[in-house]
Amino acid sequence: MSVLKDMECSACRGDEPALDDHEIAEFSSQLPGWPVVEHDGVKKLERRFRFKNFAQALAFTNKVGALAEQADHHPALLTEWGSVTVWWWTHKIKGLHRNDFIMAARTTAEAHRE
Repeated sequence: MSVLKDMECSACRGDEPALDDHEIAEFSSQLPGWPVVEHDGVKKLERRFRFKNFAQALAFTNKVGALAEQADHHPALLTEWGSVTVWWWTHKIKGLHRNDFIMAARTTAEAHRE
């Protein structure tokens, strides 16, 4: 995972193809705990992080938001009492890009700092 989190995100143009199943499997092997899920035909990375209370969940949400702003790549976040669910995918290509795996790795690293 450390290799992924240290990689740089690249600007994703809308004409790039989404990662294929082989590429997804290669990146997924470096990112345990982030299954690929499909919503409305779009593959996404998903993970639920647990916290002791709402305040900790909200603080984590804000940290992930700051990471997203720095990279100009934004996830879907669901903040609830004691948990935050994060989905990474690339809207422009309606699927997964290398950036999604990089940001998922950074999200995991941030969770471990809690």
